[in-house]
Order: sequence, then C-alpha cells, then structure tokens
Amino acid sequence: MQEIAERTPINKMDEDTILKVAVQNPLHSMKALVKDNLYFFIQYFWSCYQETPFEKNWHIEYNCKELETVARNLGARNRKLYDLIFNQPPGTTKTAVVSIFFPVWCWVNWYWMRFITSSHSSTLSLESAEYSRDVIRSEKFQAMFPEIDIKTDKDNKSNFRVVKKVLDLCQPGQQPRVINGGGRVSTSVDARIMGFHGDILIWDDLIDAKRAFSDVELKNANDYLDQGLSTRKTSKANSVMIGMMQRLAENDPTEHQLKKKIKIKHICLPGQIIDYLPQLEPKELESKYVNGLLDPKRLGWVELEAMEADLGQYGYAAQVGQKPTKPGGGMFRVDHFQVIPVMPPEVSVIKTVRYWDKAGTDEAELKKGKDAAYTAGIKMSLLANGKWLVWGRKKGRWGTDEREAIILETAQSDGTNVEVWIEQEPGSGGKDSARGTIRNLAGFCIQSETTSGKGDKVRRADPYSVQVNRGNVLILRGDWNDDYIKEHENFPFGTYKDQVDASSGAFNQLTRGNVVEVLK
Repeated sequence: MQEIAERTPINKMDEDTILKVAVQNPLHSMKALVKDNLYFFIQYFWSCYQETPFEKNWHIEYNCKELETVARNLGARNRKLYDLIFNQPPGTTKTAVVSIFFPVWCWVNWYWMRFITSSHSSTLSLESAEYSRDVIRSEKFQAMFPEIDIKTDKDNKSNFRVVKKVLDLCQPGQQPRVINGGGRVSTSVDARIMGFHGDILIWDDLIDAKRAFSDVELKNANDYLDQGLSTRKTSKANSVMIGMMQRLAENDPTEHQLKKKIKIKHICLPGQIIDYLPQLEPKELESKYVNGLLDPKRLGWVELEAMEADLGQYGYAAQVGQKPTKPGGGMFRVDHFQVIPVMPPEVSVIKTVRYWDKAGTDEAELKKGKDAAYTAGIKMSLLANGKWLVWGRKKGRWGTDEREAIILETAQSDGTNVEVWIEQEPGSGGKDSARGTIRNLAGFCIQSETTSGKGDKVRRADPYSVQVNRGNVLILRGDWNDDYIKEHENFPFGTYKDQVDASSGAFNQLTRGNVVEVLK
C-alpha cells in the first residue's frame, strides 16, 4: 500500500484506495491531498499564517481552482492559457490566497517557479512575502515537506530563493543534494525591478485606495503594468500575470488591462448582487450567492451597511459592488432631510464645528456686479443619538475684509466651544488666505485643512450623503432651509456647491473619517 501511495496521485485513486492509504499512513495521505489541492493546502497550513480560524466560503475554493488551472498549465511548460484578474471586496481573503499561500503551494509542486509580486507600497508587498517565508519555515510545513526550504544565503523579505533537497536512497547516510529552485522578488509601483524575471507575476492592489481618485496615481500604476512588470516575464508565451484588487476608480489597473483585449479571465465577485448583478463575472456564479450575498459570514448585510457608512456611496459601489462610477444627479435624497422646529431637549450634543468654504471673490468683481462665488459657513453638531444636526448657516458674496469680519463675528456668536474649520485652497494664495483667517480668529479653536489630494467635491461629499440618505441628518428650521436643500438636490450639477462642500467638510471633521478608507 505504501508503494501505491508513493507512485499514484491521490486524484487518480478510487475512494477505497484513498481510505486504506489514509488509515495506514495518515501523514502521507494528507501530504498528497494538500499537494494536489490548493484549497486544502491553505486550510491545513492556515495556522502558520494567523491564529484566527479559517472560514470557508465557496468563492475561496473557486479562486483556488482558477489558480491551480494556470499553475498546472505553466508547470507542464505549456503556452499560457490566459492571465487572471480577481476583483473582490476587501476582507474576502484574496491576498492570503493569491499572494501568500499560492506561491508556496506552487513550489511544493514545481520548485523552479519564479515569482514577482507587486503592490502600491513596498511595505504591503514585503508583508505578504514574509508570511510566505513564515509558512515554509514553520515546523508544520517542514514536517510534511522537508525537501522544500529557503536558500540560506538568499533569504530576505524582498528577495529570497527556494531550494529542493533530494536524498539519494541508493547511498544511505549521505546528505541530501540541494538543487536551486525558483524564488520571489517583492517590489512596488515606485520601485524598479532589476535582473530578475518571473514565471508568475502577481500584482495586488497597485493603487492606494486613498489616492485612487488621483489621475497621476492611476497613470503611475498603469504605466508600471505596461512598462515595468510586463517586461519582466521569463517567457512571453508562458508567463502568467495575476492581478487582484477591489475596484477603486474608472480606468484603474483592472479596466486598463481589460481594455487591451488580451487573453484575460476576469473573475469579478461583488459583495452583493441585489444592486450589482451586472458586475458579476462569470455569470454562472449567480447561483452560488446566498440571499444575494457573496460571503454571508464575513460580509452580511449588517457588515455591508457599516462599510457603506465608512466608504460612502462611491467607495461602496467601487470596493463592494465593483462598479466605480461616480454618483450622478440625485446624489442626495433631499426628502430624507428631517427639518425640526427646535432642538430636542432630551438629545445632547457631543461636538459642534463651523466649517467655512471661502470664496476668492475680489472687490472688483463685486463692484461690477458679476455673478461672484459665495462664501458659506455651516454649523453642524454630532448628537448623542448618532444623528447630525445642521443648525446654522452663513452665506454671502463678500469682499475679503467684509468676509473676514463676518467670520469673526460668527465665531464670537457661536462661542469658544465650537471648533472653526476653514478650507485652504491650493497654492500660496490659499495658504496666505488661511493664515489670515487664523490670525483674525486668535483666541478661538480654529484649524485649516487643505483639500489637495482628497478628491473633488463629489468624493468629499460621499460619506455625508450616505447619512443624509438614511435620514440621519436633521436641519433646524430657518429661512435658509429652502436654499440649502435646493443646493443639495442639484448637487453636483448645480451652479453652486459651497454649502454642500462646507457641510461635507463639517461632517468629515465630526466623524474624523477618511473620505476613502482602505479595508483589508
């Protein structure tokens, strides 16, 4: 039976033979099983990666089968079938499967395979590589696969090499012969790959989600794919590129690659298909979803609702729905605003801020009667019941001196318990204007923030719009309500956006939330 086990792959045995082998030699049977099956391999060695128990779900097994297909084809030295792109929500174990365990499983089967792994930062890329090394070095792995090890003089996180130890059974007592195998180079978008080529090239989140709206960042990531990573293939005919990310923006690396019309198998699994069924690829996977959910244990409706609150409509649609399209008209469901006559006495205020969106209107424009921009200051509070209250608005077309006087007068009226925030426009002029307002409000709690690098007004308003649409934003009744609500109704296509911008600025300061958050 031992001889049968050694010469017959487990996937070629019948059930009776598998059972007999398992009873007589359980370690050998398990070795054969995990060597043949990536999904079982991950489950068996999961404890070498983290203490949290492994949670099964159909999409993980499906991902593993897709990875096995391209690896077996490459292992047979056949021409590449296609490249792979995985688009799946954060928190669905895709990095662990593709970047950490998959290379190790490949070395168990084809010790010669060479990997290049990339991310938007070297820290993330190196972290995955370190976890792969930890699995190989673990007692559990070495007990099962003592023939696979890391070359002692080529062993660091950014670049390590695998060796295979071969024991000549004809010469008892002889030390194993060491054969140099493949390895792994870890790199990032802003680094150059020198002197190394890969059989499998893995790119994992080439864009930082916080900077996904930057055209420069998108271009850098796409140029890296075109002019950097793709040039490092061991063989143009055989080497495979595997990409994975949650969608972040239009023309992100996923869209950029798909536009090329090259052979790519696109596996796009939205977190839920009630709203995002068109994004699902392949379509036959619809039957795998449970109550419209990809993974009810990790990402149930409660978890998805919390993610929408954190990410905003745009971020949720991109990262969960895999549909990175900016919200259009009707971003705010203004009928969900709650206008109240007085402040509810039983509700306490946790924190209040006044946020100013200052217009750069000069005196000449005002004198000529031009349609000058508005300055808007919104007073908003976070309430103990988890809602937000807008209970003050200042808006007008003012020259610099009058504007600064009104900002000071408003701060005196609000009192020192109200934090004052001002939006600092980019450039030296914006910095000087912010400094002037800060000097003018000496003695008050005042801070400025630059909006550079935080996306456009639509992106910044996104988390705020989620709470408006859920009915969690109250407005204190006043003669300014109609104008305020109308601007929200027309946003982002209305002529003016000052009140919405000031409101989203106040909201973001009260929540201290990132406009776009990276979730892993």
